[in-house]
Amino acid sequence: MRRADRLFRLVQILRGGRLWTAARLASEMEVSERTIYRDIADLMASGVPIEGAAGVGYVMRQGYDLPPLMLTEEEVTALALGAHMAIAWGGTEMAASARLALSKIESVLPRPDQMAAAVRRIGMPGRFVPEEVAAHLDILDDLIRRRRVAVLVYEDARGEASARRVRPLALWFWGRNWTLIAWCELREDFRMFRLDRITGVSDTGAGFAEHPDRSLRAFLALGEAEGHRLPAGPLG
Repeated sequence: MRRADRLFRLVQILRGGRLWTAARLASEMEVSERTIYRDIADLMASGVPIEGAAGVGYVMRQGYDLPPLMLTEEEVTALALGAHMAIAWGGTEMAASARLALSKIESVLPRPDQMAAAVRRIGMPGRFVPEEVAAHLDILDDLIRRRRVAVLVYEDARGEASARRVRPLALWFWGRNWTLIAWCELREDFRMFRLDRITGVSDTGAGFAEHPDRSLRAFLALGEAEGHRLPAGPLG
């Protein structure tokens, strides 16, 4: 868990108004007591009204809430556009998550009407991804996150179908088509599979470990060495 996420969760726990010992907090957060002591000290130093001491316990004064999320008009617009893209071109679960994320952001903006105005101003009506592609998007995204070997039923440009056992690494969107970046165990090499040509996806139940020569990082390095411009890269 990232430190920012851990501090946010710690504040949420303490907001309940109960006395928490460091041991109980450590158990709840699944971290060490030393980490709890350090995080509590950092929160208190930043002005969060926590009272208590090591060996006694900690409690937060009633009425404290997290400060509102401060975003510029341009940042809100960018988030609204990104959510619309996920809704229009993502999987079914991705689209639902984008809607939920928008509502969460809206609830912590100092001016909730900012998000509603941006959504009205930056629109992308309708869903443009076929339902079978949307379903495969969600399945493959889950397999990538869990590092599970998959079997694809794939049709090439001639319409000839084959079963491919692959290690799914990433999903890339090229403006109209989604592709799966994977290590193909049949070809023993990287391959890109268009999702609109995938007719079936199944989880083999087998996991795979990170391999330096078969990872997304290795694929990106190979593409860069060959002079290809690839969409994955750091933000900024």
